[in-house]
Order: sequence, then structure tokens, then C-alpha cells
Amino acid sequence: MKNSSASDIAIIGLGVMGKSLTLNLLENSFRVSGYDANEATKNRAAQAIAGEGDFAQRYQDCSDLKALMDSLNTPRILALSVPAGKIVDQVIDQLLAHGLQADDIVIDTGNSLWTDSIERTELYRGRCKFFTTAVSGGEQGARFGPSLMASGDADVWQRVMPMWHAIAAKIDPQGQALPALAQGEPCAAYIGPAGSGHFVKMVHNGIEYADMQLICEAYQLLKDIGGLTSAEIGRVFARWNDGVLNSYLIEISADILQQTDPASGKPLVEMIRDKAGQKGTGLWTATHAMESGCPAPTIVQAVISRASSAQATLRQSLASLYPAASRSQDSSEAFVNAVHDALYCAKICAYAQGFSLMALTARAQNWSLNFAEIARIWRGGCIVRAAFLQSIAVAFDRQPSLDNLLSDDFFRTEINQRQTQWRFVASQICQQAVSAPATLSALSYFDAMTEAVSSANLLQAQRDYFGAHSYQRIDQAEEKSYHFNWSDAQRTETKLG
Repeated sequence: MKNSSASDIAIIGLGVMGKSLTLNLLENSFRVSGYDANEATKNRAAQAIAGEGDFAQRYQDCSDLKALMDSLNTPRILALSVPAGKIVDQVIDQLLAHGLQADDIVIDTGNSLWTDSIERTELYRGRCKFFTTAVSGGEQGARFGPSLMASGDADVWQRVMPMWHAIAAKIDPQGQALPALAQGEPCAAYIGPAGSGHFVKMVHNGIEYADMQLICEAYQLLKDIGGLTSAEIGRVFARWNDGVLNSYLIEISADILQQTDPASGKPLVEMIRDKAGQKGTGLWTATHAMESGCPAPTIVQAVISRASSAQATLRQSLASLYPAASRSQDSSEAFVNAVHDALYCAKICAYAQGFSLMALTARAQNWSLNFAEIARIWRGGCIVRAAFLQSIAVAFDRQPSLDNLLSDDFFRTEINQRQTQWRFVASQICQQAVSAPATLSALSYFDAMTEAVSSANLLQAQRDYFGAHSYQRIDQAEEKSYHFNWSDAQRTETKLG
């Protein structure tokens, strides 16, 4: 029997994301218990909750895990908002020591590696119902409506779904984001079996890395070749945000570029050191793509670009050894439009890489991922939210087994209308020595994936020459392999099977 004074859910870990999720749940009229091992963090959360209307009436600030467990309706629902890694297991083990039951639900909402989530599901089977929900959108998303990617036991999803649908971002029928507490389509979905939600979130973050890098390269092109000021580029981005490039990342980039530094009076972006940080999920995506044999060069290059930026001292030293490129500026609207089209085409390819990686892994893991639904829940609440995702959802609605976004008629038309501009920008990148490796990698990906005959025939011959790795012939069935006796005087070919 449900106790009306007991909490519906507990949040363990009240840092930025945990506190924001707690406030979101309270705003949606759920009763919440909170705990953090760090007393100062716990107190900051309690103070934030006390300052929000009647939220404190529905919140229990728990001094320890036993008090937290006792404060909940049973079967209990406990959400962990703690860093990925061993701490997740440490907290669950502590909960087990304090009476966690087999029918209690423990939800990992952190950025855990998806394979760890699969292992934990087996590790805690029979001791609790371990479930995961990847949360995208950062602090603001968690507070006012995130994108939620849940995975694990389907019965658990039915239990938590009303709560997750309530706090998730909402979208109107046209795919436009709605304000907090509005009625609309929730950006929360059950992705599939254990690990699949964290995997989809990992790929989301890899795409996010690529999208951010591509926008940064467009900024650099408009600055170095276009000769535009930061504020002017900000206004260009704001204009782009009204079209096919409409997205959260373009929106915030437009705002960033138009901000003035109060201390120096210069554009704030120009006062920020050009050393990018990363927390690892983009690297996980790039590593997994390479390990699984799925081409995702733009995602990989975005990770490499962050690593290159971190080597600022070396970059500055090398820059002094080579003469600066002589650049001819082009501030024309034609050049600005060309950069726009290059960014759009490269963005299509980056998303194509991410969705292809998800499809390949889904087959390997025997998951039935709904890619149209994944695109839809990314339309609001998350960092990659964009109008562009509506077109991706429609593409997968038309063809659920779509092998690559480049195969879709809509995206084929979009790229064919713009690829001349894309190639022009690529030529300018090379001729005028502007660093834009992600833009170039996206074009190389497009060319590689649309090339009927590649140079890999020579590569396979090289492998057979030095390592007897064999090859297949184009005039024979693919399952038949051959080895050529390259060093033999007779130069004979041997059929291997």
C-alpha cells in the first residue's frame, strides 16, 4: 500500500545533474528523497529546493542511506546520479547492505560505459532490478526537460515511464521544443535491453563532438577567409538558425560569438584559451567505431581535434617555424552561403556515421533499435537537438531498415544540391591553409561511401604479397579466396577455398 507521505523516488548524488533532476521531479509534483555523501553538496541542493516555491514540502533531505531507504514507498525506486565507474557499484553495494530488496529498482542515470551496464545487470540480477537511463541535456536539460534513453527490464520501464515522461522535454507535432510543463510528445523512450540506452547516449555524444567541431570550423573559415568579426559571425549563425541548420548548438554559438568580455571590452570568445576539454564519451564512440569496423571519420577527427587543441605550446612552437599562409579574404555573401552548405552537408555525414554505428552494433548485440524514435527523442532536451532530426526521423519512418542516411532520397537531394559548394569550401581550406579537418573528413567519408570501386584492391594485394592474407576475385564468388605466389618464378595463383 502506498504511503502518501513517503517519497516516490530517491536521488543519490546531488551535484549539478542530480540536483537538477530533483528539482525537475519536484516541479512535476513527485515526492523525492535526496542524499549525497558530501555534506556541502547535499546542503546546497536543500537550499536550492527551499528557494523554489512549495518544493520543500515534497522533499526529504536524508542524512544517510538508511534514512533514505526508510523514506521511500516500496518497492523502492532509487536513481544514482554519480560519476561512471566503480562508485556506481560501491553505492549499490551500500544499498544492499542497508536492505535493498530484489524488487527494488536502482537506476543508473550517469554516463556509464554501455558494456559496464550489461555486466551490472547480470551482477545484480536477483538482488535488485538494475536499470539505466542515460540523461542528455546538461544542467538545463535535467532541470527543465532532458532527453532520456532508458534500457533494461521492460517491466521496469512500465513502472518508471510515467515519471520519466513527465520530466522529459516535450515536442510539438512539428518537432519543435515546448516550454517546461507543457503538454506534448515526451523526449523519453525505452531503447531496449541492458546497455542499449547508454550505448545510444554514447553515440549521441560522439555525434555531439562532431557537430561542435564542424561549427567551430565554420566559425574559423568565416573569420580567417571571410574576415568577419566574432559578432558578425554570431549574427550569421543567428540567421542560419532560422533555416536547415536550426539547432541548439548553432543557437548557443550565435549567442557566444556576440558576447563582449566585461574586463577587456573584446569579444569574450577571443579571450578564451583555445584548449578544449573532454570527458571521454566521444573517445568511447571513436574507439568503438574503429574496433567494430564502422567508418566514422568525422567523429574520430573531432576527438583528435580536441587532443590537438590541448597541445597549445607545441602548436605555437611549430607555428613559428613555418611562414603564415597568404590568404585572400572573401567576405561575400556567396562565400558565407558556401560555408553554410558545407556545414550542412558535413553534418549530414556526421549523423550518418553515428546512426550507421548504432545499426551495426544493434545487429551484433541482437538489439531491435527504433532509429526513428531515437531521432525523435533527440529533437528536444539534449545537446544535439535540432530541426534536422525531424528529417532523420521521417527517413527511418519511411524505411526502418535504412542502411545509411546517404541512401535516403531526402538527404540525397540535399547533398546533391549543395555538394559543389561543399567542394569549393574544401578547396579553400586546403589552398588557404585553414585547419578544418572534420569538414574535410566528412567530405572524404562521402566520397568513400559513394565510390563504387575503391583502391582497396591494391591494398589487399599488398597484404597478400607480404603476409599471404589472400584475396577474392571479382570474377568469382565472394566466398572463394586466393593467394598469388608473388615471389615464385612461375607467378602462380592458388585457390584456397
